[in-house]
Amino acid sequence: MDGARTIDGAAAPGASGDVGERRDRRLDPFLIQVMVLVSVVAAQGPIRRALSAPAMQSWMTVFTAVVLQALPFLVFGVLLSAAITVFVPASFFARALPRRPALAVPVAGTAGAVLPGCECASVPVAGALVRRGVPPAAALAFLLSAPAINPVVLTATAVAFPREPRMVVARFAASLLVSCVMGWSWHRWGRPGWLRPPARPVDAEAGGAAAFWASVRHDVMHAGAFLVVGAMAAATLRALVPARWLHAAAADPVAAVAVLAGLAVLLSICSEADAFVAASLTGFPLTARLAFLVVGPMIDVKLFAMQTATFGRGFALRFAPATFALAVAASVLVGTVLL
Repeated sequence: MDGARTIDGAAAPGASGDVGERRDRRLDPFLIQVMVLVSVVAAQGPIRRALSAPAMQSWMTVFTAVVLQALPFLVFGVLLSAAITVFVPASFFARALPRRPALAVPVAGTAGAVLPGCECASVPVAGALVRRGVPPAAALAFLLSAPAINPVVLTATAVAFPREPRMVVARFAASLLVSCVMGWSWHRWGRPGWLRPPARPVDAEAGGAAAFWASVRHDVMHAGAFLVVGAMAAATLRALVPARWLHAAAADPVAAVAVLAGLAVLLSICSEADAFVAASLTGFPLTARLAFLVVGPMIDVKLFAMQTATFGRGFALRFAPATFALAVAASVLVGTVLL
């Protein structure tokens, strides 16, 4: 017999009191809201003073400017990327590319200039190309070039650097160079066991309007979040980091390139928006900002995770460091010549 109930199933005398005590111990959600509201009202003076501080005013100005400038290109790029990913079959690329990998690599790399897509979509699309029989070297060249030299990204770069049209040419040249060299390198030295093709269809291959809007929602949420993080980082650098630190890094060409290349890996900003963050880093030389624009769409934290999940950890551990080193070298080379 249950000690908390009578024989006919009724609650024992002490049971209802225990339930009432448990209910009393839980905080009422309305009470929590009231407490938060009272706390905000009580602290409105310090909050107002903090927001009116010159450093915070500068932070909010830079953050708002970067987000508002980049958002239209981000949305437009996501819509085009979803359309290409969902409605254009991967078999189209297999038929369009030359059969010889050495020739397929530059063709696939150049194809990124006419096919809009962000880095979030390029990894699953490259996986689908490999599974459909496209040479891995060509698929990897497309993976690197598509988010870096597509029309939306180049247009955004031109808008972000209106007084430096050479930056568009430099970004295109350096990114295409890295894509082709990495593709040829994989064809020459890559081993079949290093790359694990995805064993099942990816979401991008599902057709229809539902898949299109699912891809849009996914890319907007992910790319939008990284855009906000990037804008916050750019604003923080401009408003809170002592100017002498930035000047010290910017004054040394080697340090400037290293700092912005590493920052591109950590921030993981969508390629449709990274030009506006780079443009806000006015203290750094153009070559260093070029490195930021070339490295980011090719290898960052989120791309490393996606490449590991799609092609295997062995692939990512080999491909990512080589891509980073080559992207930095190409940025310095092209920046020295064109900027």
